[in-house]
Amino acid sequence: MARSRTAPGQIDLVTRYREVRGLSEALAAPLSDADATVQSMPDASPAKWHLAHVSWFFECFVLRDHVPGYAPFDPHYAYLFNSYYEAEGPRHARPMRGMLTRPTLEEIRAYRAHVDRALAAALPMLMPDAQALVLLGLHHEQQHQELMLTDVQHLLSLNPLEPALYDAPNALPAPLPGPLHWIEGRQGLVEIGDDGKSDFAFDCETPRHKTVLHPHALAHRPITNGEWIAFIEDGGYADAALWLSDGWAWVQAERIEAPLYWRRGDQGWTRFGLDGRKPVNPAAPVSHVSLYEADAYARWAGARLPTEAEWESAALNVAPTSGNQLDGSACPRPRAADGGSALTQMYGDVWEWTGSAYRPHPGFRAAEGAVGEYNGKFMSGQFVLKGGSCATPRGHMRPSYRNFFYPHQRWQFTGLRLAKDL
Repeated sequence: MARSRTAPGQIDLVTRYREVRGLSEALAAPLSDADATVQSMPDASPAKWHLAHVSWFFECFVLRDHVPGYAPFDPHYAYLFNSYYEAEGPRHARPMRGMLTRPTLEEIRAYRAHVDRALAAALPMLMPDAQALVLLGLHHEQQHQELMLTDVQHLLSLNPLEPALYDAPNALPAPLPGPLHWIEGRQGLVEIGDDGKSDFAFDCETPRHKTVLHPHALAHRPITNGEWIAFIEDGGYADAALWLSDGWAWVQAERIEAPLYWRRGDQGWTRFGLDGRKPVNPAAPVSHVSLYEADAYARWAGARLPTEAEWESAALNVAPTSGNQLDGSACPRPRAADGGSALTQMYGDVWEWTGSAYRPHPGFRAAEGAVGEYNGKFMSGQFVLKGGSCATPRGHMRPSYRNFFYPHQRWQFTGLRLAKDL
């Protein structure tokens, strides 16, 4: 559930709704029906399912519950496109979403248009609690926009043709950034969590609370591909002493030797992206690494991963709309650092793993009802990532934003920034 603090009229929900929904359509425009139907792994979902699920969210929690007389577009869709809401009843099994050859992509687009028309007509009459659900639904759809892109990337990477979703040229040569600079962080008692300054926050970002930071410093930029290649060439993936026990078991079982989508050839390293297979850009932040890999690299570098509180405290004076984030349907890919020694790339390019478990903030209470299942029930076995990526829609981020994944997962644009004790 969300904490929406803005009174009706302060947010132009009609415009925001149109923009967010329009971006989803633009991102899906290059996809064929087959592209949008196939599921590449249980962790990913077909693009068609993403497009339908976010519409089901609005239909279920807003139109059904707050618009008298609303009739569902199709009574079967509640079963097909519920994700994990136990309170909403049974659902199609997640690993089987790729079996939904019907409804077609065009039928899903018709469903979206139906929901859009109904919500546009209802928005001016919705009460504040229903408007808060619309705002939640828009942020929810932005999350699925990023997931849709990264799920399609994984799908296309398994096609022997390695097709590009976007026609984008190779990245222009960029100078390698200089050595890492260390930025001393705040010490002592600090406050983290939602500060109430944005018009929206997910419930897992609350409540704001005090925590103690010990002397530490953060690297001024993320780790680059070039630095990661040095880790590989030094035998980082073969040195058990660098790895957590679970991570070493994962490396051995999965035969991991490099970040996801990387391949070594006669001409050096290449990687697969939404722009197809391209040479690895040594100046860009490394991406598609797991927590296990990030932790091993940090140990190899004589450092560690930052805590969530250290990262969030450092980001308080950085504009969340800054950096390389998703704008329209241009091809998302991490960009090289601009250089310098100031704190940079805190937002965009790659999500940054922290060493903090995804657990509730002190005093956290999940909302009642089905929407209370949105975040709280996933607070087990996962780790927090901060800062967004090149596939995160601009305007979606805040210092308190908490992304979370299991330590072995790496199909998102996930990278790392180092920290050290002082």
